[in-house]
Amino acid sequence: MIDYGKVLNKTVTDIKPSGIRKFFDVAATMKDVISLGVGEPDFQTPWVIRKAGIESLQRGKTKYTSNWGLVELREEISNYLNRKFNINYDPKDEILVTVGGSEAIDLALRALIGVGDEVIIPQPSYVCYEPITAITGGVPVIINTKAENDFKLTAEELKSAITDKTKAVILPYPSNPTGAIMEEHDLVTIAKVLKDTNIMVISDEIYAELTFSGKSHISPASIPGMWERTITVNGFSKAFSMTGWRLGYACGPKPVMDEIVKIHQYAIMSSPTTSQYAAIEALKNCDEDVQYMLKQYDMRRRMIVSGFNKIGLTCREPKGAFYAFPSIKSTGMSSDEFCEKLLHSKKVAVVPGTAFGESGEGFVRASYCYSVEHIKEALSRIEEFLKEI
Repeated sequence: MIDYGKVLNKTVTDIKPSGIRKFFDVAATMKDVISLGVGEPDFQTPWVIRKAGIESLQRGKTKYTSNWGLVELREEISNYLNRKFNINYDPKDEILVTVGGSEAIDLALRALIGVGDEVIIPQPSYVCYEPITAITGGVPVIINTKAENDFKLTAEELKSAITDKTKAVILPYPSNPTGAIMEEHDLVTIAKVLKDTNIMVISDEIYAELTFSGKSHISPASIPGMWERTITVNGFSKAFSMTGWRLGYACGPKPVMDEIVKIHQYAIMSSPTTSQYAAIEALKNCDEDVQYMLKQYDMRRRMIVSGFNKIGLTCREPKGAFYAFPSIKSTGMSSDEFCEKLLHSKKVAVVPGTAFGESGEGFVRASYCYSVEHIKEALSRIEEFLKEI
């Protein structure tokens, strides 16, 4: 018999499965579970977007597109980024349409990172950055951000982590799981640290539209001196409620994008054609839909944060994305223990903070992209759980 331990890539076999999916998969096997686990909007994709996808199929628009994506879509992405975030990319060769923001992150890391190159990753943060860095042969350098700093990456923390092997830093804001955002003055100080270096920035802005408390998202590429060193990653899953359409994009300077598109050519060829036609409609005509969903998320955000604090789980205000990150340290349990006991005793699924890095210990992630009734019931069951323990 074949010894799979000898044929499989050890770097891959050493990677742990996603902590998010672990609890989601267990919850899926149980009845009457209330899940606050997965970051997927509960809104339907707006009808005009679905209609555009359907019409593209009816017209027989089912062939491959350019490796870069449809020209019209790239032009709309360029217009959107300019009017929303004051950043300019040439649709010809500075914008690549990808299979979700996830592919864009993977491409950016693979194009930049070689064996031994270091990538600075602030945590708690989305689960994919560290494993993809490892798969490329790179070395993840983790910065454990602090609750007292609202989980922002500070210039001092960044400066202390830089070595002569540093190739890139990931800026995952607005943050999954903490809801942290970076404001203009935060990014200006980061830019000063990176000035006169060859360090690139991968800015994951998939939640850019979802910022609250009167704050607007500031893209790192809009900060003086940062455009030429930034790969901007975004997509349609969160803001436009298009998770299953699997469409995102990467933008950056032409010399970088010319290399990124090579990997995309060989690994993917082109993104789903139907999704691309739907995305054109999203960017052209769905600002009002996005604003409606944003208002609903904001209402749910305030409700869940107030609810957690009321039942005794300290929860800082998340200013972006659609996650709350309450502390469960008062229970004396670890994040994993809390989540497992809550799931089995009250059938409520939340994600342990440690799924997003060691600095997430003592916290859990609760998504509020669910209905008000769903959130109320979950909070009620968590309150019962806290009283019982």
